[in-house]
Amino acid sequence: MRLRTLIAVAVGLLPALGGDGVILSSQASKDAALSADPNSEFWKEAKTVIASDDTMGKPVPGHRTEIRSRWTADNIYFLFSCPYEELYLKPEPVTAKETNKLWDWDVAEVFIGADYKNIRRYKEFEVSPQGEWVDLDIDRDHPLPEGGWLWNSTFHVKVRLDRDARTWYAEMQIPWKSIDERKPASGSELRVNFYRIQGPPPNRKFIAWQPTHSRTYHVPESFGTLKLD
Repeated sequence: MRLRTLIAVAVGLLPALGGDGVILSSQASKDAALSADPNSEFWKEAKTVIASDDTMGKPVPGHRTEIRSRWTADNIYFLFSCPYEELYLKPEPVTAKETNKLWDWDVAEVFIGADYKNIRRYKEFEVSPQGEWVDLDIDRDHPLPEGGWLWNSTFHVKVRLDRDARTWYAEMQIPWKSIDERKPASGSELRVNFYRIQGPPPNRKFIAWQPTHSRTYHVPESFGTLKLD
């Protein structure tokens, strides 16, 4: 952490390093086809954390988001269950290639980093209710000219939209090699936060698992912990 960040933490201008939240990622014996179904055999026993507040820690009614995680030797998985009041979708969606600036529309997001010495380097993964996606290589101190979106993790996504229940589901399968040089092992930890952006302007909803105490999601000092179970 840079000196000015340490000073800010010391005087209370920023939260202490890391949020209070811990998400346990359950090991799976083998990879599974993506279903975006929390009741599937792969997902039904996975532990759940809840994101229901905005970036300042204030409740966002009607948007209680459930997040689950599992891992295998090759991949880490995330599943979002996302209730909504109104969708805000990009016209003419494209899913065969990534969509830059997908965050201008409804998305679920994972920010994850394995480097505890340089916490301002991490990866960002987004998926929309239409199955659009984008992945980014984030360096807060030395941003890439294009913002990092040209980086390619080769991650995969699957979505299901239940309009009757006003809920959409999104599953991500992210290769370990894209986020961590270490081989995954029980007890290993990473730094993570989960977010959503939902609904049309001017009343867009911004939901964070661990509040950033800022108007931006890009506050790695506030990330929580993902522990491999």
